[in-house]
Amino acid sequence: MVMETAILSVPVFSTLCNEAFRLRRAIFVHEQKVPEVEEFDADDLSAHHLVAVTAGEVSGTLRVIYAEEHVKIGRVAVAGRWRGRGIAADMIGRAMELHRDARGNRFYLTAQADKLPLYERFGFVAYGAEFLDGGMPHLAMKNY
Repeated sequence: MVMETAILSVPVFSTLCNEAFRLRRAIFVHEQKVPEVEEFDADDLSAHHLVAVTAGEVSGTLRVIYAEEHVKIGRVAVAGRWRGRGIAADMIGRAMELHRDARGNRFYLTAQADKLPLYERFGFVAYGAEFLDGGMPHLAMKNY
């Protein structure tokens, strides 16, 4: 059975955004052991938050930040039971569609090293040396 997923842009501290924060805490802090002080920061207050809702529950989230030279996509998270269904790709595509005019369709992100193929599908190319973020190997990626 195919489940439809809605990708919604939500205001910070709305009910759906709070559920997205709960999902981020579960995935990044508890599952991946990222220190909570590194997971949540002041950028959450000004970021644009996208939330995926599948079968009535928050299944994924990401945030978008307008930097001076590009739009930064980050904090991409999908609940374990919904992984492998294209939700992350749907959210990334929607984020790029909604924010492409903000910085001339120039997007940047840092990706967990094992997630590069997901972002490469959207034209992102890794550059620079691998670095640790939250204790996990990451690479910077951009589409320009």
